[in-house]
Amino acid sequence: MFDVVRGWIDTHLSDEEAVLFIAIVVGFFVVIITMGSILAPLLTGIVLAYVMQGIIKVLSRFQMPPWLTVTITFMVFLGGFIGFLFFVVPLVWRQLQSLFNELPNMVIRTQELLHKLPQNYPDLISEQQVNSWVALLNSEASGITQWIVSFSLSQLPVLVAVLVYMLLVPILVLFLLKDKDQIITWCLSFLPKERPLMNQVGIEMNQQMANYIRGKFIEFLIVGISSYLFFVLFGLNYAALLAFLVGLSVIVPYVGLIAVTIPVLIIAYLQFGWGGEFIYVMVGYGIIQSIDGMVLVPLLFSEAVNLHPIAIITAVLVFGSWWGLWGVFFAIPLATLVKAIMTAWPSTIRQDN
Repeated sequence: MFDVVRGWIDTHLSDEEAVLFIAIVVGFFVVIITMGSILAPLLTGIVLAYVMQGIIKVLSRFQMPPWLTVTITFMVFLGGFIGFLFFVVPLVWRQLQSLFNELPNMVIRTQELLHKLPQNYPDLISEQQVNSWVALLNSEASGITQWIVSFSLSQLPVLVAVLVYMLLVPILVLFLLKDKDQIITWCLSFLPKERPLMNQVGIEMNQQMANYIRGKFIEFLIVGISSYLFFVLFGLNYAALLAFLVGLSVIVPYVGLIAVTIPVLIIAYLQFGWGGEFIYVMVGYGIIQSIDGMVLVPLLFSEAVNLHPIAIITAVLVFGSWWGLWGVFFAIPLATLVKAIMTAWPSTIRQDN
């Protein structure tokens, strides 16, 4: 037993860089798990700065000086950031409040539809089944109501956090864009000069994550805006809220699609009933999702990380349980880091040996 363990250590941990790299990765995950909520503005700024790097590269082709490219890029970001905060967020918030106010009527409407099922399908659904479903619905509705009340009582800390984000994130993005090279040089100064394993992982992560983060941002905009226009065209209630959720669902593949389809289906059914408009809305929504999966994703992520669906779902579950919503958001980047390490590690060790 000890010989097996000693042999594994000699094979994989005999290199000093490998041991140091393990310590850095473990320390990174410890910081993420324990201080994720505190560092959330910084991580948000890093993600947004990654997105803006694409604009800087495009402007650099016109032989502009660095200070001008950074200024133009930051002004574009600031305009989008202000527009999102003062136009998109209030609209989504108003529709969310309207949905909360309409929730009791929606529950009553759902109960009426459930009670009609035994009459329409007597061979498939019994009155006892409907009663159990109604009881479950009432229980869930009561829980949601209590959550709404508790959430409304705790809005002040949320508003304070939003104000902090509004102030810190733009400042962080500005300095991350302006002083990117100095920050990277400073971070690399703490690492050994000879670091083939770290360089290989870093190059792979940079190539994949730059494409992934910018691609997800573009996909979010395209899917969210197209969904909003489609929902407004058919007069679907809460169009902005549902479109915002549909846009966010692209961040978490598979899981996000399933989670956001349920509220779209429920709201469309309660509004239109089982008729032509409901079918048109769901078919159109399905077409948008199909175009996203078969056209946008291959086009935007041709060079992005290729993770198996099981790996993606596992990453969402693991990092989501560790870090909540932020863990879900960064699940795929973190899973990409793990994959890059696992890919680079054996080949590097064998080359050293």
